[in-house]
Amino acid sequence: MLKGKKIVLGITGSIAAYKACYIIRGLVKRGAEVQVVITPAGKEFITPITLSALTSKPVISEFFAQRDGTWNSHVDLGLWADAMLIAPATAATIGKMANGIADNMLITTYLSAKAPVFVAPAMDLDMYAHPSTQANLDTLRSYGNHIIEPGTGFLASHLEGKGRMEEPENIIRVLDEFFPSSCDLAGKKILITAGPTYEKIDPVRFIGNYSSGKMGFALAEECAGRGAEVVLVTGPVQMQTHHSRIRRIDVESAAGMAEEAQRHFREADAGILCAAVADFTPETMADHKIKREKEDLVLRLKPTQDIAATLGQMKNGRQKLVGFALETNDERHNAQSKLERKNFDFIVLNSLNDAGAGFRCDTNKISIIDRQGNTDYPLKPKTEVAQDIIDRLVEELR
Repeated sequence: MLKGKKIVLGITGSIAAYKACYIIRGLVKRGAEVQVVITPAGKEFITPITLSALTSKPVISEFFAQRDGTWNSHVDLGLWADAMLIAPATAATIGKMANGIADNMLITTYLSAKAPVFVAPAMDLDMYAHPSTQANLDTLRSYGNHIIEPGTGFLASHLEGKGRMEEPENIIRVLDEFFPSSCDLAGKKILITAGPTYEKIDPVRFIGNYSSGKMGFALAEECAGRGAEVVLVTGPVQMQTHHSRIRRIDVESAAGMAEEAQRHFREADAGILCAAVADFTPETMADHKIKREKEDLVLRLKPTQDIAATLGQMKNGRQKLVGFALETNDERHNAQSKLERKNFDFIVLNSLNDAGAGFRCDTNKISIIDRQGNTDYPLKPKTEVAQDIIDRLVEELR
């Protein structure tokens, strides 16, 4: 949330400097206060009067104001800001930042900044890919700066192969997401599983289910929006993640999901097991498409690894584990039994008997069950259901 945030926007000598106008408009629209600091080279590409009109503040470029000789304090600017964004950031400026070459107002402000710094590189592809530029970017990362890589729209850590500056709307989104709507999960790491798993019969056929991943993805966005770092392990779905604090890991089978879930649960504060994982998988997978040569086909199935039970055994005293139960009969008894067997802290029950709940729906109707009882919720959009579930998780983590 950018409302009320103070942002120092550094502009350097790049053809992409004109995009700073769109960045300013987007930041101001979201309620941020913007102070522009521009390099001498930057003024060759965009005029300070244009920037001043958009920010309603004088643009700072020199240590002393030309009009009346007022000293512009880079130290005060660094203390004033809630965040500093340098966009566009040229190779020259990135090199100066990495090596502490304080020869202009922008670099001295950067060196004085106490707030988080975001850098959006903008340059020719060959310049961007050059080892010296990449080394300087790595140095900035090691200093704790956030590099908004060209062409990604997320906080990236590797070369994507594009030299242009990231689009203004994506830069704004990264900043907006950095300041969570609430901080009740700040500093927490949450593992979430989502979607179905596909268990292969042959190269073109599989055993699967109807899970769309909507509930799990809504939970991931909700956790990230509250400040958590999220690892989302998802089966094959068409859904997309949006928040930069979500690390998405795509898997196909129950075995693949089990491996990733165990790996990341060790460092997690909580796990939310929302995926519809196959209970059985074929004993063997044919290496070629099975032809229809007889009237029947017998498949021998074996149990998959029980991810929930495994994580329940792994869980230590500080970790919380949330399960899901999708039932068609004797719902509460089955959910309560699963809660005990899997060592969940609470379980989310939904029934295929409820209209608008279950697979492929945008809504859900749930009950949250723990060892003390249950709480029923009305039918809601899955985004609101996610809020209810995470509200309860926050209580457990306190």
